[in-house]
Amino acid sequence: MRTIKGPAIFLAQFIGDKAPFDTLEHLAGWAASLGYRGIQLPTDKRLFDVDVAADSQAYCDDIAGMLAGHGLAITELSTHLQGQLVAVHPAYDQLFDGFAPVPLRGDPAARQQWAVGQLKAAARASHRLGLATHATFSGALAWPYLYPWPQRPAGLVEEAFAELARRWHPILDAFDEAGVDVCYELHPGEDLHDGVSFERFLNAVGGHRRANILYDPSHFLLQQLDYLRFIDLYHARIKAFHVKDAEFRPDGRQGVYGGYGSWLERAGRFRSPGDGQIDFTAIFSKLAQYDYAGWAVLEWECCLKHPEAGAREGAEFIGRHIIRVADRAFDDFAGSGVDGAALRQLMGIQ
Repeated sequence: MRTIKGPAIFLAQFIGDKAPFDTLEHLAGWAASLGYRGIQLPTDKRLFDVDVAADSQAYCDDIAGMLAGHGLAITELSTHLQGQLVAVHPAYDQLFDGFAPVPLRGDPAARQQWAVGQLKAAARASHRLGLATHATFSGALAWPYLYPWPQRPAGLVEEAFAELARRWHPILDAFDEAGVDVCYELHPGEDLHDGVSFERFLNAVGGHRRANILYDPSHFLLQQLDYLRFIDLYHARIKAFHVKDAEFRPDGRQGVYGGYGSWLERAGRFRSPGDGQIDFTAIFSKLAQYDYAGWAVLEWECCLKHPEAGAREGAEFIGRHIIRVADRAFDDFAGSGVDGAALRQLMGIQ
C-alpha cells in the first residue's frame, strides 16, 4: 500500500484579477501558505501556456522550479474546458463557445480542431513536466437525450459513443506516446458521467489503457450513485481524485432534477469539504486499501462558504484524512515463527 499524496488544490476556481489570485507565482505562494503541497494546474494562459510548454523544456523547467521553490509540485495539468469542446451537441454550441478563443467562436469545426490540438499539446507538456496523469472532461453528444423521453431512436446512444471514441482515440494515443493517463472527471453534462457510461466509452475505445477516471464523489452523491461501491468496481482505473463535498436533501417539491433551481435552492448542492454528507473517511480508507498512487486534490465549489475559507479549511481537512499506511501487519508481534514443514503438519499433510 502507498500513502496518498497531498494536500493539493485545483486552482481553476481561484483565478482572479487581484493578488494573490492573479498570477501562478502569487497563487503558489498563497497555496503553500495554507499548507498545500501540490496544485492541479489549469491550462489557462493567465497561469500556464500549454502551447509553449508542449515544445519548450526550458519553460516547463522554469514553471516546475518556481513551484518547487514554494514547496509545491504539479499533480496534473487540466484541460477540462478544452476536453468539453472535443464533443459538443449543437444545442450547446452558443453556451460553450466562450470556452474557445475569440477567433474560433461560431465555427464548431475549427473550435473542435483547436480543442484536439490543445489536448495533444497537454500530453507533450505533461511528459516534459514528468507527470503521470492528466485531468479533463469527455465532452458530450448524447447528453440532451439522457432521459428516455421522447423515446430515443434505436442506435442513437451507440452511435454517439462510437463517434466520441473516434474523436478521442487519437488523443488517447498521443497520451500513450507521452506515457500519461487521461483521467476523465465523470460529471453531469458529459457523456461520461457514471460507471455505465464510462464502460460504454471504454468498450468503444477498445479498453485503451490511457482511458482512466478522475474520481469526484460529489457528482455521484447528487446522482444517488453508491460512491463507495464505485471504488470497489473501478479502482484499477481511478488515477486522480477530487476532494469535493455535496449534500442531497430532497423534499416534497424537488429531488435529483432540482426543478431548474439555482445552486442555493437545489436539493442537491456542492459544499466545502466537511460541510456535506460524503463519507471521506471511508473514501480515503478504500483508496488506501486499493493502493491509489495519486494525489488528493481539493476542488472547491460551494454555494454558501467563501472560497478562501474553503481553501484554508480544505488543506487541513485533506491532511486529517490522509492515512499513513502501515509498513507491517499490526499483529506481527504475535507471529509464531512456524516453518513450512510445521505448516503442513498443522494441516495434517505428511
